[in-house]
Amino acid sequence: MANRLRLETSPYLLQHAHNPVDWYPWGEAAFERAKQEQKPVLVSIGYAACHWCHVMEHESFEDEAVAALMNEHFICIKVDREEHPDVDHLYMDALQAMSGSGGWPLNMFVTPDKEPFYGGTYFPPKPLYGRSSWTEILHAIRQAWTQKPEEVNLQAKQMVAHLQQAAIPGEAGSNATPFSEDDIHEMAAQLMRQADSVSGGFGGAPKFPATMSLQFLLSYAHTYRKTKPEVAAQAREHVLFSLDRMIAGGIYDQIAGGFARYATDKDWLVPHFEKMLYDNALLICLLCDAWKVSQKEAYKQVIADTIAFCVRELAAPDGPGFFSALDADSEGVEGKFYTWSYEAWQEALPDVHPAIQAWWGVRPEGNWEATNILHRAAQRTSLLEMYQLTEIEFESMLQEAAARLMQVRSRRMRPATDDKLLLSWNALMNEALQQASVVLDQPDLLQRAVAHMDWMLHAFVAPDETLCHVLCK
Repeated sequence: MANRLRLETSPYLLQHAHNPVDWYPWGEAAFERAKQEQKPVLVSIGYAACHWCHVMEHESFEDEAVAALMNEHFICIKVDREEHPDVDHLYMDALQAMSGSGGWPLNMFVTPDKEPFYGGTYFPPKPLYGRSSWTEILHAIRQAWTQKPEEVNLQAKQMVAHLQQAAIPGEAGSNATPFSEDDIHEMAAQLMRQADSVSGGFGGAPKFPATMSLQFLLSYAHTYRKTKPEVAAQAREHVLFSLDRMIAGGIYDQIAGGFARYATDKDWLVPHFEKMLYDNALLICLLCDAWKVSQKEAYKQVIADTIAFCVRELAAPDGPGFFSALDADSEGVEGKFYTWSYEAWQEALPDVHPAIQAWWGVRPEGNWEATNILHRAAQRTSLLEMYQLTEIEFESMLQEAAARLMQVRSRRMRPATDDKLLLSWNALMNEALQQASVVLDQPDLLQRAVAHMDWMLHAFVAPDETLCHVLCK
């Protein structure tokens, strides 16, 4: 039997519309009922392309016994983080204050006044790796709520006070002190101290592209190239090195273009396979700027292929808009659409040249969970020398192999599409189209950007001339 989410338009909420959990969408109705029944509220936040959101749904939210426990003792709300970034931001700040980390699914227990007092991310159905099970958490929260209400209320009030205090610097508005030049140098220095000089990017696993940090360093390098040439050069080279390593890794789709959201390892090999519009738009813009300072032809190809991915996989079929994301899973398995068993590889490319297999790092035993994630595992010049190939011969074989793999992959069950249309993410994609049109010298991309902008100004403007955040299909 369907719950209240059946009336929603968010793909993420609709995924939960047939859970036995008595889900509410975000709104006052749930909190009014919580006040009437004096129950704690579970605010469970995720998004349609989130792998671990799917896992927790299948393990817990689809379980009749678990749902009965949730329905009896809690008022349960499901939130699409992309529909309500304000709600997600508030409770993610609370979770990070509580635990020092965050992520999705974000499960936050709050009072009927929306004040958070306990939260976490994914909880397994049974205790695992030192992590409590979801039912253990539910019982513990229920016990604390009924037996120690004063402590729960005090903890909630303290958390709200902490969040309010932490928000003060960001609310200074026009009275805020502007960044000094010393601040800018210190920010660049801090980023470079966190830079991974071996694999690119920043820090260890999991590793996100950190597009905005790289963009800052590239801008810093350009601004101070004359006054601080050594520091500027280091910043510039780290940006280019990071992009090169990402492009060579499994986080980049080697046969179809487009970037996954992040890598689960420090070397960019194993992606979290979901692909988001905003990540790709930001990376296109960064690559355009990187090409301007480096003139690397490889960047132009990646820009073109990533634009092609966005147009092919995320463009709405009935208009200029772009959808939000592709799921990480297909057929219930993470990455199944993108990875290759050795048998599938041989079937797709029975006569493949060993240089192509070595280039993409394909092995009989696989490089991830007995399958192969395609990545650039060898130096092109070394392969050309080893196999006595010309650049033209190698490139021809590579393109032929990629086309064949794409043809085979297109027959697989495709990951689900989150077909929400978000103004902010579409605006980023519009910027990407504009910049790419210049770098690639393709006026058709600029024409597409103009049509896309006209559509946004029509589709997202409400009758009172305010801008809408989301337009759902």
